[in-house]
Amino acid sequence: MDDRYPFSTLRFPSPARPLLGLTVLLVEDSRFASEAMRLLCMHSGARIRRADCLRSARRHLQVYRPSVLIVDLGLPDGSGIELIDEAHAASPRIGVILGISADDHARGMCLAAGADGFLEKPLQSLNIFQAEILRHLPADRQPSGPRRLQDEVVCPDSIAYRDDMAHIASLLGSGEDAGVLDYVTRFLEGVAVLAGDRALLEANRSLRHAHDSGQPLCSDLATLAGLLQERLADRVAI
Repeated sequence: MDDRYPFSTLRFPSPARPLLGLTVLLVEDSRFASEAMRLLCMHSGARIRRADCLRSARRHLQVYRPSVLIVDLGLPDGSGIELIDEAHAASPRIGVILGISADDHARGMCLAAGADGFLEKPLQSLNIFQAEILRHLPADRQPSGPRRLQDEVVCPDSIAYRDDMAHIASLLGSGEDAGVLDYVTRFLEGVAVLAGDRALLEANRSLRHAHDSGQPLCSDLATLAGLLQERLADRVAI
């Protein structure tokens, strides 16, 4: 159900499920981050669809108009800022457009491109998720009565985390292309923070520093590859 259907108004939000009747389109390339968002939507009453790149998101938006659009900035085929700008300029405009990133400095870019708000990764808090969407909804889409504050934190399945590790291991196997390494380090930053994987986060930051400063990458790449293989072999609890 989405905003094309007049009967969507028959599903009334409630204090327990304040986003009931809304459809969220999430544009996110990480399976682990997407699983966290799926759980947040499920506990809030919203339906969710996912696109993993700009091209897929544009195909979705040609077919239907979601209630809420949430766009990650670091996508494999470009910046999510492009999509935010396009969605903001479209008519009719999507009701709520949010940017999401592990880099809090991206907040200003999202707002300048036309986003209504910004979500900072890692996003696991049900209360923060609901509050950021609700504050941009019109009065007739708000739940009646006081909203019950929920400090619940969602925990995505570790299978989705290993899927992300396999994706990055495959990309690193293609060589030391500068564009690939830039994408890999941005991708891993958000995923490792969400998972609380300190060792992977530190290895990724070391690789990014070496890459940005023009230092040799062999040692950092080998360290990161070893950590990825450990996680793929399920020898590290996440």
